Amino acid sequence: MKIALIQTDLVWEDITANLAILEEKIAALPEPADVIVLPEMFSTGFSMNAPRLAEAMNLATTRWLKMIAAQTQALVIGSFQVNEGGNFHNRLLCVRPEGTYESYDKRHLFRYGAEHETFTPGSERLVVTWKGWRICPLICYDLRFPVWSRQGAGNPYDLLLYVANWPAIRAYAWDMLLRARAIENLSYVVGVNRTGSDGNDIVYSGGSLALDFLGEIITNLGEAESVKVVQLAKEPLEKYRSSFPALLDADLFSIL
Repeated sequence: MKIALIQTDLVWEDITANLAILEEKIAALPEPADVIVLPEMFSTGFSMNAPRLAEAMNLATTRWLKMIAAQTQALVIGSFQVNEGGNFHNRLLCVRPEGTYESYDKRHLFRYGAEHETFTPGSERLVVTWKGWRICPLICYDLRFPVWSRQGAGNPYDLLLYVANWPAIRAYAWDMLLRARAIENLSYVVGVNRTGSDGNDIVYSGGSLALDFLGEIITNLGEAESVKVVQLAKEPLEKYRSSFPALLDADLFSIL
């Protein structure tokens, strides 16, 4: 499975500019990818101005995602602001080349940034199957809550994926928590973060990572804008899970 990590600066609250910039970056990918991953709120930056920025599901950003998926024949993943019946959601879409998609609404809203005062939290986790891989996509602050990302019986996913606007001041936590999620869930982990600074003068240092199931780094994109395609192999994952079946001893629980 080839995963394209798009680590980019974002133009504050400018949907048209961001979609144009991202389209150019995707067109310049060094090789075809099976999955293309964009940062959290890739069309606006992490703005709470949802009354002005949030879109209905049939407008510009959804149509753009469908276009990119069709052009690249990849599964395209990223989150943006959605207005659904007057409720705002930080919604992640997984868009397939034929235009169908599955969605996940961010469960853990970032209280420190007042996200919970604007957006409505999601209640269901998503696992999407693509080219024989099971992918669990989550959003930024979700990373801090291991129960929400925990593997269940039978290892329901092979790749845990986070899209983020994770500030530079907490970069150490980003690194450590991504590694922890990989190790504890016996899963590949990919985290795609943005760079630059936003309209609130918050600085982002990138640090997008692809990790194997041991928490070892496959790639680290550093602090600059960067686009990279990484390849993940299924056989080593399955072999390791078989030889070290730690999740068979995991505590059983349910989320109420």
